[in-house]
Amino acid sequence: MCNQEMQSGGVVRRSTNLSVVRSCMLLLFIHMSAPVEARRVRGGRAQSRRMQQQQQAPAYSEQVEGAESFPLDFTAVESNMDNFMVQIKNLAQSLYPCSAQKLDQDMKLNFLNNVSVTCNDGSPAGYYIKESKGSKRWLLFLEGGWYCFNRQTCDSRYGAMRRLMSSTKWPQTRTGTGILSPQPEENPHWWNANMVFIPYCSSDVWSGATPKTNPSDYAFMGSLIIKEVVNELLTKGLGNARVVLLAGSSAGGTGVLLNVDHVAEQLESQGHMGVQVRGLADSGWFLDNKQYKFTDCLDTISCAPTEAIKRGIRYWGGLVPASCRQAHVGEEWNCFFGYKVYPTLKSPVFVVQWLFDEAQLTVDNVHLTGQPIHEGQWRYIQNLGQELRSTLRDVPAMFAPACLSHELITRTSWMDIQVKGTSLPRALHCWDRSFHANLRINASHGNHSHQKHKALPMRGCPLHLIDSCPWPHCNPSCPTIRDQLTGQEMSVIQFLKHMGFDVQKMAQQQGMDPRKLLGMLNNGK
Repeated sequence: MCNQEMQSGGVVRRSTNLSVVRSCMLLLFIHMSAPVEARRVRGGRAQSRRMQQQQQAPAYSEQVEGAESFPLDFTAVESNMDNFMVQIKNLAQSLYPCSAQKLDQDMKLNFLNNVSVTCNDGSPAGYYIKESKGSKRWLLFLEGGWYCFNRQTCDSRYGAMRRLMSSTKWPQTRTGTGILSPQPEENPHWWNANMVFIPYCSSDVWSGATPKTNPSDYAFMGSLIIKEVVNELLTKGLGNARVVLLAGSSAGGTGVLLNVDHVAEQLESQGHMGVQVRGLADSGWFLDNKQYKFTDCLDTISCAPTEAIKRGIRYWGGLVPASCRQAHVGEEWNCFFGYKVYPTLKSPVFVVQWLFDEAQLTVDNVHLTGQPIHEGQWRYIQNLGQELRSTLRDVPAMFAPACLSHELITRTSWMDIQVKGTSLPRALHCWDRSFHANLRINASHGNHSHQKHKALPMRGCPLHLIDSCPWPHCNPSCPTIRDQLTGQEMSVIQFLKHMGFDVQKMAQQQGMDPRKLLGMLNNGK
């Protein structure tokens, strides 16, 4: 009886295993054939166009198209992307039994092997990583979190925000969100990359190179932390990457501008010539403009950005890109401001910047405390948007919504924000495709250089996206606004009236009927 049960159990198990194998093979067949069918829907023109490109540049096609483990061609499904992402996730979940390896979505903490590179308090610096075996794309994210610029402000920061100066209480894992998410429906174009999150614990805008010299001092080693993380990632396959995207938000966004060329030079100097290093700077494009109200430089909030950085760069022993240092000899603090450092960079950088950035308004001493603002403040806010637009005019790859907010790329809702009908993930995908187009052209002319500063614009794939409407939250896709006193959501017109917005006066300035302006505001235009 027992033998019969064992035999029958064995038959059941074999039958179940065979069923699973058949299911997996069927799903793999569907997965492999789906892109072909999608391309057929596009018609013969797209297929013949690709064939022509392959004939023109076979070497490039073999190298780039075969570089990724899971290449996804989104061009055939752009009109129904949400449904496509759901199907991709379902496919991945269905294929799960085919893999003996558990799918672990979280990034795991690694402290640096080089213990001499530390956080402010001397505790070890480190990084979180989620590897994606087979992928040749790496995303390195620099966390933000303001700065301190002298002993007094750093002592205050250590008491109030120790997590940003010490690694002693870092969690063992982190869950990626936004562009760090491993979920394709949240992160359609980077979900399968190798993800690296580098916590901010140096308080120096990722620029410092000063070790801790005695127990009562602070270390400022932001720039060296990035360098050491890159060295360790080379042992994990970074040198075989096709693309390394150095991204960051707020102080991390400024850190991208300060370090992207350093990373490119570091990889090149170690023989990794084929790696394309790019930057993604989110909410780190600050202005050295005149404050709304001048105050003494007593703390990091009220101190004017120029004065804070002038003090900080000396205190941190801050490093800036060599080309920017040469352009601003003796005044290297200029390199912390996006519109001054960007023209000196060799590496391509995509800039994400709210036109009415809350952090910029804070350092400019415009505090939206829940009370209606004065007319002078309102004019100052509008002028800030105009100044930001002018500094971004010559940036070829950018996304600048007319919203009052701060940071975007790690928000779970980052796909919801649009400029002129295009979301940020879509714009970043267009940016990526523009480099592919450049490489195809270079390959057809016998030039196989991978580092090209300027992206090639593509029809129907915009890269330079900036709102033209003149006031905060005039973009209907802006994040939800909440009353700071009651916590209740506000419509755009409620928000503007709350800030002291005068409909009659604004309509007169814009040369339109007040009723028409009210209608535009209610529609979020």
